[in-house]
Amino acid sequence: MYPLSVTIYDIAKEAGVSGSTVSRVLNGKPGVNAQTRKKVQALLETHHFFANEAARGLVMQTPRMMGILVADIRNSHYAEGAYLIAQEFANHGYGALICNTGDDDPSKVDSLRVLASRRVDGVALIGSTFQCDAVRDALQLYFATTPVVIANGYVDLPQAYGVVADEAEGIASCVRLLLGQGRRHLAFVNGTDTPSNRIKQQGFLNEVGKDPSVTSYVIQASSSEYQAGYDATASLLVQHPQVDGIIYAVDLLAAGGLRAVRDAGRNVPDSVAVIGVDNSPYAYVTTPRLTSLDTKLGELSLGCARALVDAVEGKPGKKKQVIVSSIVLRETT
Repeated sequence: MYPLSVTIYDIAKEAGVSGSTVSRVLNGKPGVNAQTRKKVQALLETHHFFANEAARGLVMQTPRMMGILVADIRNSHYAEGAYLIAQEFANHGYGALICNTGDDDPSKVDSLRVLASRRVDGVALIGSTFQCDAVRDALQLYFATTPVVIANGYVDLPQAYGVVADEAEGIASCVRLLLGQGRRHLAFVNGTDTPSNRIKQQGFLNEVGKDPSVTSYVIQASSSEYQAGYDATASLLVQHPQVDGIIYAVDLLAAGGLRAVRDAGRNVPDSVAVIGVDNSPYAYVTTPRLTSLDTKLGELSLGCARALVDAVEGKPGKKKQVIVSSIVLRETT
């Protein structure tokens, strides 16, 4: 099937009706009997057909347009990335259509279908949550010849690009920092299950595994939210009170964990050191201020925007770029 090339006249011919009848069904207008409407709708679904919104915009001289997908716009890290990418698109003369997809795969696929109906010039996907089979299949179906970039993720498709943070090595450097301070009982608190968080966890396990004198623990929080970080840390300190260093998958988890450490009567950093990831605003507002692995959101986002613009404009570029992270030391270590 070639969903982007099928026209209403192809559907009409197959259904044995006029093009205007298909148009009425497609736009939800009256004047079509129930049996015919059902038949046409089934064919539209079979062919993954959607209205060409871009064609309507041509007569209005709308600007060139990029699509941006965000799983949860409430996430400040994703929102900041979307803002930076949209701003860079604007610098190159492109508008941005931002879709808030939700975390489930069917919603992500549906949002890609919407962007395909808008005939966007390229698509930026923000976050490793889009590095999944459902999205990959949808990109092949709807964007076979349209450039796509994933921020902190990658899918191996001819038209796809990725800009990723070196999170495994970044977390390994956090482990080395704690070990260098003489800490020997380390924990990693993970959040929402994403490819990015799995990479961070593996970086932790690989590094602590190099030293047999180190005891280590991996704790799975219920989400990446503040309360989840608090609850996971409170449980960790009851079960393993000897823990003297904790690394969290994201800063918001660490903020909750930091509160739990203090509520348990433990001093930070003397008794327990705490490190987050992302160097987000949460790292500045905690008490004490949070040491965090800076995954260079600004550099990563601009890299994504420029990679996509170059691809859309036919300029050669690297399929995958890696951004080097660094630790920002503050009071929790």
